[in-house]
Amino acid sequence: MQSIYAIAQSGNADVDKEVKFVKFSMDNMYNLYLTLLALLVEVQKKAEEQQQLSQKKYLATQEEKNPNKKFVNNSVLKLLVENELLTEELSNRKLSWDLDDKYVEIIYDAILASDIYQEYMSKSETNFKEDREFVIAIYKNIIAPNDKLYDFIEDRNLTWVDDLPLVNTLILKMITNLKKDPDARYFLPSLYKDEDDLKFASDLFKKTVLNYEKLQEEIVGKTPNWDVERIADLDSILLKMAICEFLRFPSIPVKVTMNEYVEIAKEYSTPKSSVFINGILDKLVKEYQQDNKLNKVGRGLM
Repeated sequence: MQSIYAIAQSGNADVDKEVKFVKFSMDNMYNLYLTLLALLVEVQKKAEEQQQLSQKKYLATQEEKNPNKKFVNNSVLKLLVENELLTEELSNRKLSWDLDDKYVEIIYDAILASDIYQEYMSKSETNFKEDREFVIAIYKNIIAPNDKLYDFIEDRNLTWVDDLPLVNTLILKMITNLKKDPDARYFLPSLYKDEDDLKFASDLFKKTVLNYEKLQEEIVGKTPNWDVERIADLDSILLKMAICEFLRFPSIPVKVTMNEYVEIAKEYSTPKSSVFINGILDKLVKEYQQDNKLNKVGRGLM
C-alpha cells in the first residue's frame, strides 16, 4: 500500500526498484523481531549484572549479598539467553543493543518499578508456567506500550513502526505457546510460509501498479455521491488493491479481501473510510458475481 502510494504521489513508476523496497521492508521486519527478542536477553543480563555489582559492594547489605535470583533465573528468559542459534543470528545480522543500552536501562527500571515484578518476586516458589506468564505480562504491559522504546524504533528504521504491532503479537504468541524444552530453532521461525507467500506481496504490488488505469475504471460510477477525483488518495489505492485481489488472485476468498482492506482503512485512512470502502467493495462483488467475473478456487471463498 505504501509503495503504491509513493509511486502515485511521485509519478515515478520505477516498479522494479519499488518491488525491491517491498521485499527489503518485509525482510527487515524479521530484524525488528530479533531486535525485540534481544531486548529481553539484555534485560536478563542487566539484572544479573546489577546483582553481581551489588554483591561486590564493600558494605553490601545481607539482602545484596544473598539477592533474590528469581528474575535472573526466569526459565523463559534463560532459554533466550542460552539459545546459541539466536545469538548467532543476531551476530550475523549485526543486531545489538550495545550502542543503545539506555533503552535496556529504561525497560529494566520500568520492570523493577512495576507491581507485576513485585508480585512475581514475592512468591518463593516458581515453575515454568509462572515464569512464562510473568514474561508475557511484562512484555504486554511494560515493553510493548513503552513510548520511549517506540520513539527509538521509529528513529531506527522507517518501516518498523508499521511492523511493530504485528511483531509484538508474534512474540507474545510464541511465548504463550512456548514449552519447557523447545526446539533450538523455535525462536527463529521462517519469515515466509512458502514460495507463494514470498511472491504474494510483490505480485499484488506489480499487478496493481501495472493495471492502475484499468482498476480506476472499475471504481468509476460506483460512487454516486462522490466524484472519483474526490476520493481520498489512500482510499483509492486500497480500492484498487482490493479489486486486484478480487479479479487476479483466484485463491484469496472474497470475504478475506474485504475484511483485510476494511481493517487497513481503519488503521491508516480517514474515520469514514472503512465504511466507504466496505460499501464500494460490496457493490462491486455483487456485480462481479452477476457477471461471473469472480473466478475463485478452493474452499470457503465466498
